Amino acid sequence: MRIVFAGTPAVALPSLRALVASRHTVAAVITRPDAPVGRGRHLEPSPVAELAAELKINTLKPVRPNESDFLESLRAIAPDCCPVTAYGALIPQRALDIPRHGWVNLHFSLLPAWRGAAPVQHAILHGDDITGATTFQIVKELDAGPVFGTLTEAVRPTDTSGDLLDRLAVSGAQLLVATLDAIEDGTIRAVPQSADGISFTRKLNPSDARVEWKLPAHLIDRQIRACTPDPAAWTEFDGARLKLWPVALAAGAGLISGSGAVGGTGLAPGELRVDKNVVYVGTGTIPVRLGDVQPQGKRRMPAADWARGLHADLGPRLGFA
Repeated sequence: MRIVFAGTPAVALPSLRALVASRHTVAAVITRPDAPVGRGRHLEPSPVAELAAELKINTLKPVRPNESDFLESLRAIAPDCCPVTAYGALIPQRALDIPRHGWVNLHFSLLPAWRGAAPVQHAILHGDDITGATTFQIVKELDAGPVFGTLTEAVRPTDTSGDLLDRLAVSGAQLLVATLDAIEDGTIRAVPQSADGISFTRKLNPSDARVEWKLPAHLIDRQIRACTPDPAAWTEFDGARLKLWPVALAAGAGLISGSGAVGGTGLAPGELRVDKNVVYVGTGTIPVRLGDVQPQGKRRMPAADWARGLHADLGPRLGFA
């Protein structure tokens, strides 16, 4: 088939590479416009735009995909199908009607669970054991179209959203190609989504990433992993932000002693205990062992290196500005 691929961030790159290597012809790429980045706020193309330029594929960058010039360009290309991975904008009906096989989206959840912008983050945040990816026909309603195919992926106990999304991006790219193959061969039929089990997500923001140490340890663990690498978990320390990487539930936590302990855990929420090469922090249940941290204005470092400069006699705590 003659296809036009729509995608923007790095997670869409495996899909574009797989489509280019497939039997289908990638006639063009649609991506978001160049965006300002860094302190200088200079414009940079999206990762998909950079790869398309490297592959010498024509690239369309509409501000909004309902623009007349964009729609005319898409009609002129005359795609048979438009596969999509993380494009980042809603496709208007006038665009949906152009390819004879419509638009096929690769979504990183098992629909109808976790429709919306951040399915992988929410799967980890809510403690899902299994997630996956789905290919479906795009319709006007968000992520509600009939399903072509799915794959499943176990959520590992130490997975960050970045880890899990990287795996799904690669396996999902193969699912997307297989779906297009089957559409062209006429061997697949889209099946309506179930009316049961529908859930929605929204993009996590920095306020969602602020750790509340009074929560149970397992919820803090999920929150930090869900927010790694984006939007990045954080807490307050000495009036400034301290960026956090994944923690570990502390083995033998009941043996840790400290003042203000609650529930027999040994450390009060946010209270620090610094051993030679380990830093523990209290939660609403058992303590957790800090991983890497990054003080404001400094580099990322192991928590033990950061803690060497602390004064234990001051009773340092996290989460207390």
